[in-house]
Amino acid sequence: MKNVFYLVGGFLVSALNPSFAQREFTNCSAAFLNNKMIVTEYSNKGKSTVSEKSTGELKVCTAEIGNEKSKPVEKILFKVAIRDKKSKTLVMYSDKTFKQIEIQNILKKCKKGDLIFLMTTDNRYALPYNEILVL
Repeated sequence: MKNVFYLVGGFLVSALNPSFAQREFTNCSAAFLNNKMIVTEYSNKGKSTVSEKSTGELKVCTAEIGNEKSKPVEKILFKVAIRDKKSKTLVMYSDKTFKQIEIQNILKKCKKGDLIFLMTTDNRYALPYNEILVL
């Protein structure tokens, strides 16, 4: 009976106090290649692209976004999928979850015109520029 009281009491406290709940999409994040933000600008006009010949470490991080320069702060977990240009089919790159990955490993499975999709695993992180066009 005592356990039921604690269970019900805990539910009531968390239901009545929204500060205990996590807020969705409250942290800005971005994709970075070699510590440089991939998106051209963090606005409605921003585009994310990489060359077929790109090399280096791809990661998704919370970010300090400034007018002149943006920098990664904390790496967050993400998954990768690839959308084929011709068939528009979206396929998971791997079942793994990453904090970082060498971009050339992903690009081995891509052709020019394909899209690389990055997906966060935690809804606290907004990732608006999650589609990266392979040039």
